[in-house]
Amino acid sequence: MQTQGRRAATRFVTLLVVPNHHPHDRLGLIASRKFGNAVARNRAKRRLREVFRQLEPDTVGARGLQGLDVVAIPRRALLDAPYGEVATDVAATLARLRREVTA
Repeated sequence: MQTQGRRAATRFVTLLVVPNHHPHDRLGLIASRKFGNAVARNRAKRRLREVFRQLEPDTVGARGLQGLDVVAIPRRALLDAPYGEVATDVAATLARLRREVTA
């Protein structure tokens, strides 16, 4: 994953992407104990899952795009940031990475 795909770090999350052979995107989350206690890790993962769900990963193939495997690594700033800022940040970064990977 790390050698074949693309990586982008933002204020709230680091995204690693690689193309897959499915008509939809798939999400993996990594939140180590270094991130915080279990409550903080789970909250960050829930927020990232919801952002990803709002991006409609299951309709990627229907929109004529290639599916991606996405690994998201949250940063501590994610916990205090408004949901809208996180969603905008992740969506813009994922769109840019999709263009880079599929080009």
